Amino acid sequence: MRAFFFSILGYFLSPFGVVLMALLDSSMVFFLPLGIDFVVIVMTARKPELFWLYALLATIGSLGGAAATYWIGKKAGEKGLARFVSPRRLERVKERASGGCLVIAGLSLIPPPFPFTPFVLAGGALGMNPWSFFAALGAARLFRFGVEGALAYRYGSQILRWMKTPTFQTIVGVLIALAVVGTIVSAVVAFRGSAKSDNAASPRPRRKIRAAPDPR
Repeated sequence: MRAFFFSILGYFLSPFGVVLMALLDSSMVFFLPLGIDFVVIVMTARKPELFWLYALLATIGSLGGAAATYWIGKKAGEKGLARFVSPRRLERVKERASGGCLVIAGLSLIPPPFPFTPFVLAGGALGMNPWSFFAALGAARLFRFGVEGALAYRYGSQILRWMKTPTFQTIVGVLIALAVVGTIVSAVVAFRGSAKSDNAASPRPRRKIRAAPDPR
């Protein structure tokens, strides 16, 4: 299982891979808890002197994925949020998002499995200023990945040794299962939400009114 995980993860263990993983991690469809965090830590453990670069690349990719999610929320509007967020969670998301950009940016510091994507959707749906929104989100993400990179810089050798243990192999199995199930569920939700949005946007065909017969 560990070999299979690293065969997939190997595609992301490069500077471009860091950006791609961060972009996917912030999207609505892809789901891999701690995926981008793991990539940043492994890359830093291998080349500690570049920890700042990996944190910056992860932030850039994360903002790219969040921008797409923000745009979907903006397109859906406040009423359309129900297509992507369950009714049980929707009111709580709106309540927290009403606190503004800084509140949402603060929530982005919470590690998975905290569901952050609904708050990015809400930011777009509620019409938050995109410049303020992404400035705050970028600062929060850079802080998060910077702290992870600094820790990996300090404890990189211990982290690499731990990755060879049976405990790590078990964690990898759980992450793979969560990634498969979570990605399928997220894809279904996103597809249904987009389909409903398209149906709501398309105008209904007008019924043809037949002219009344001439009485003459």
